[in-house]
Amino acid sequence: MPNHYNVLFLCTGNSARSIMAESILNRKAKGIFTAYSAGSHPAGAVRPEALKQIELAGIPTAGLRSKSWDEFAAPGAPRMDFVFTVCDNAANEACPFWPGQPMTAHWGIPDPAAVNGTPEEIDRAFRDAFSILGRRIDLLLCLPLSTLEQLTIQRELDNIGRQ
Repeated sequence: MPNHYNVLFLCTGNSARSIMAESILNRKAKGIFTAYSAGSHPAGAVRPEALKQIELAGIPTAGLRSKSWDEFAAPGAPRMDFVFTVCDNAANEACPFWPGQPMTAHWGIPDPAAVNGTPEEIDRAFRDAFSILGRRIDLLLCLPLSTLEQLTIQRELDNIGRQ
């Protein structure tokens, strides 16, 4: 395995979960991982509630934008080592599929952007999603990637998605 890894977090709209995951990983693993995010049907804007969670964690939000996964499939795009889908299959949400050879895992997270309720309930949904992503990224960062074989890493990534 290389000493630096590119990670793509995919979701349908690329407006909340995948953006938060990109931000968290880039903050926690600077120099080891470079995280990106994209959507199969990008919303076109990042949800303000997601930006709030990122800012509350002390992570800069400059440059964050909702974008299509086409950017990462184009010639000259960074080669991805890992691709994580963060959409929620349990809610019958369609998850994008990434072709190619990167290691993949599904980290289903309920969509906080789909929550209807009071401002407090919506805020709690975004906070919960941010917290779950942070825990899963912490587990990813505990893996001794440079010493593990690809099959072992794939099993571990799948396990993290179940937690």
